[in-house]
Amino acid sequence: MGGSAPRRDGHLPVETTSFVDRRTELTEGRELLSRARLVTLTGPGGVGKTRLAGRIAARLARAFPDGVRFVHLSGLLDPALVPLAAADALGLHDHSAQPALDALVEQVRERRLLLVVDNCEHLLGACTELAAALLRGTTGVRVLATSRHRLGLTEEHLLEVRPLPVPDPDGDLGAAESNPAVALFADRAAAVVPGFRLTPANRRAVARLCRRLDGLPLAIELAAVRMRVLGVEQLLERLDDRYRLLSGGSPAVAPRHRTLRAAVDWSHELCGERERSVWARLSVLAGSFDLETAEAVCADGERVRVHDVLEAVAGLVDKSVLCREPGPDGVRYRLLDTLRHYGLERLRQGPDDESAARRRQRDWMQQRAGVCERAWFGRGQREIVARLNADRDNLRAALDFGLTAPGEALTALRLAGTLWFYWHACGAPREGRYWLDRALDANPEPTPERARGLWVAGLLAGCPEDLTRGRRRAEEARALARRLGDAAEAAHAEYVVGVTTLFSDDLAAARDHFRAAADRGRVPGQHLSLVGLDRVELACSLGFLGEADRAIEVCEETRRLCERHGEEWVLSYVHRMLALAHSVRQDHPRAERHAREALRLKLAVNDVVGIGLTLDLLAQIASRSGAQDRAAVLLGGADRVWTDVDRGRWGSDALNSRRRDTETRLRRDLGTAAFARAYERGGGLGLTDIVGHALEEHRPERPAGEGTRPGVRLTRRESEVAELVAEGLANQQIADRLVIARRTAEGHVERILSKLGFSNRSQIAAWVTARR
Repeated sequence: MGGSAPRRDGHLPVETTSFVDRRTELTEGRELLSRARLVTLTGPGGVGKTRLAGRIAARLARAFPDGVRFVHLSGLLDPALVPLAAADALGLHDHSAQPALDALVEQVRERRLLLVVDNCEHLLGACTELAAALLRGTTGVRVLATSRHRLGLTEEHLLEVRPLPVPDPDGDLGAAESNPAVALFADRAAAVVPGFRLTPANRRAVARLCRRLDGLPLAIELAAVRMRVLGVEQLLERLDDRYRLLSGGSPAVAPRHRTLRAAVDWSHELCGERERSVWARLSVLAGSFDLETAEAVCADGERVRVHDVLEAVAGLVDKSVLCREPGPDGVRYRLLDTLRHYGLERLRQGPDDESAARRRQRDWMQQRAGVCERAWFGRGQREIVARLNADRDNLRAALDFGLTAPGEALTALRLAGTLWFYWHACGAPREGRYWLDRALDANPEPTPERARGLWVAGLLAGCPEDLTRGRRRAEEARALARRLGDAAEAAHAEYVVGVTTLFSDDLAAARDHFRAAADRGRVPGQHLSLVGLDRVELACSLGFLGEADRAIEVCEETRRLCERHGEEWVLSYVHRMLALAHSVRQDHPRAERHAREALRLKLAVNDVVGIGLTLDLLAQIASRSGAQDRAAVLLGGADRVWTDVDRGRWGSDALNSRRRDTETRLRRDLGTAAFARAYERGGGLGLTDIVGHALEEHRPERPAGEGTRPGVRLTRRESEVAELVAEGLANQQIADRLVIARRTAEGHVERILSKLGFSNRSQIAAWVTARR
């Protein structure tokens, strides 16, 4: 059970247990997808649809040059978020004002990819709309869905995932080990009882047990866990008793559903009282969670105390109710969808209060978001991004609870506003706008939460067609904050007013606006990130107006502020502005150094808009330095990045005109054919690849300590660790993957940094990408 751990990056799940042979279904699924663009794997809960979909997709990966991506929907409650979840899995960061589904289709229109959409049954209408739009709006996108029910489209081809075949217990069992159901039981039993194997003495009992469980993989795995305390014959006898009891229920319940219910019921009965209560309360959590979250949601200080939760979680993992998987901060846990729904049913029937559990979950998410916001301008930004990405399903659940439960709407607005840095810096502007628009509509009263929500919504309206609305929101926020006497929120709103002025190409007005903000200094309570960004935008307007020396002065002052706090996100923009200013001064080597550093920092927090802007600038610098072929490659790569962001380019005409000038110059210098070849090379690279190309090729005036040192060779283990760093794994995840201690993993990473002369993990990632 729980044989694969979902990944937030949209890649295929990582398999954590062995895969029992399903050769027939694998072959049939591959053949269906070779001739059909929509295939749905259907079958009852616990039959293994998700695992099979992952295997089919992995076998077909080479057929899709633009990749295979996995959309996990089990933790999603709101149908409106389905296209956003798909875009998230695909690495798209749309900033446009058009409907989310339309934007998604437009961004993948020319791509050849396979999208696996998992657990569609509770969002069937939205999943049907997603599949229909992709089928009719593209030619190279195929969809593999898993659902207990068909989507209902005429283009849909169904593959029924049946339970595993089981042998006749009274027949010839000479080859029982090769039977999938029996092999699954033996494999899982051996995991809990070392040395367990099929023997002539136990084969018939195991075969009868698998037949009694109808070959359902989840039921077999839950039963196998009982082998810790029971023999096979005892297990079969007790399960028979449980099954007869359940079979006395409604005849309308399908036999396989009764079988699974019997297995889950029995697992529940074998849990202690606290384990049952923790199971029920954990069912309000969506997706994966860490122990701190489990403690916050389950402990009420009365029936369950904080120190009870760890023991209960350990017991539920031991009984295979909870799956254990690696996370950015260590171990995380997950309830399979079937077991989560079961726990939720028990929560609603038992003495616990579902609303109280959901409030505790909401309050914990607010607390975690607040801690992350306060720590954002400082060290550990990458860890904050990874933590919030891992918690995204639970953040969504908390926001949804606030907007659907009576009397809770203000808490949703507070949480959505607290996450401003996450929506803005980490490529989630559309989802941020979605939650903020709903929360603002539900909270028209003049509150500090509304003032913040308004300027954050204005900040996220960064696309050209939404600038007017964004400025209107920011001005309303400023007026409300002043009326409430909240100087910090008024200053935040002022920043957004200035940004909309800059992107409207009123450069002189923007310069004066941000100069006034810099002269005013920090207002008490103003977030340091926005203090730094005030100065970044001042430097930007100065640079475009040709005042390069003053822009450099402002940037150096802001760089010192960032470095004192160990901050990287604002610092990445400082380096980009320094690159712009030095390019204005025709100091191209220095401009390129700053642009490369900006690119490294932006990749670390997945600031895709910033990566696109910086690649544009690097192309311009390269074209003016005489590296025309490299500039064309960078331009092609930048355009590919921008297709993941918006139909056009994000920002002002001043930004875009420089890009157009660069392309005109390159076409003239290289000739149309040579330009097209280099441009297409860049356009064929993914985001990480083009960043690696930009960082590793043509490095003029390499400063001491930057880049790789000549003659350096990594050991085999160090090479393995470097590859995992490039995948985005944290030290604990690397340790789990390689079965080594975390301290050992940390030591390998430090030695790699020292050998290569690097200062951060994103440089390792870029180096690995370039070597590939």
